[in-house]
Amino acid sequence: MHSTTTDHPGSSAAAVSFATTPTRTVTANGVDYAYRELGPSVGVPLVLLTHLAATLDNWDPRVVDGLAANRRVIVFDNRGVGASTGTPSSSIEDMARDAVSFIAALGFDRVDLLGLSMGGMVAQVIAVTNPALVRKIVLAGTGPAGGVGIDRVSRVSNAAVLRGILTFSDPKTTLFFTRTANGKRAAREFLARIAERTVDRDAKISTRAYRAQLAAVHDWGTRSPADLSKITQPVLVANGEHDTMVPTENSVDLVERLPDAELVLYPDAGHAGIFQFHAQFVATTLEFLAR
Repeated sequence: MHSTTTDHPGSSAAAVSFATTPTRTVTANGVDYAYRELGPSVGVPLVLLTHLAATLDNWDPRVVDGLAANRRVIVFDNRGVGASTGTPSSSIEDMARDAVSFIAALGFDRVDLLGLSMGGMVAQVIAVTNPALVRKIVLAGTGPAGGVGIDRVSRVSNAAVLRGILTFSDPKTTLFFTRTANGKRAAREFLARIAERTVDRDAKISTRAYRAQLAAVHDWGTRSPADLSKITQPVLVANGEHDTMVPTENSVDLVERLPDAELVLYPDAGHAGIFQFHAQFVATTLEFLAR
């Protein structure tokens, strides 16, 4: 495996926060992966795995900054997504292999994983196929293979995108948050936070990559139930109590079937419960990882 690491032209030399952290590139197996890294340069790195249709700029800076206050945090674009090169992956297993290649290119042989939604599916595969690589796992807004309602994610997501076009609103408003007063306020605040970065913003996901990811998630949702006993690492499962994208009962299912797992659910919150309750989520995650 060949790997090189470079900063993007014009990127800041000093990373103060996620909004100003420079975007860098590492090459692995012919793919240039765009990533950002911040936090202490020691300790087991925490690698964040993105949700459906996400690029680097879709991570809530309060979550990333909060975690990076104590942990080395790394976020990256999947192959063929955002500023990363290559053909977009159309299966969860391919995304897992890509993530392992990316981690190896950075020189790490032991990491913690935080996977949100689709990223949580990827984290599950990595934990099974590369158990020695993974120390602890945080699964947010996600579910197991064959989980309830995951086969409907494409329909739900496309409907939200169409609604967003017709109403001139961001689809994440309805996909990620409840429609209560609290949920609507949380959505507005979240959208403002992810717009804080004004320089060196990532490219938006292409239609081709979005469709490939939809196919991957749909396939995951139509499978036979997975054997979760193979995931022996400690796992923290987090979600909102009212996730309509990946139904919350999948989070409960994960905890009941994983050998070493604990659950936290946030009230009046949806798919992006960890963003709506970012301060609580950061505190819980740091405590979990520090044990």
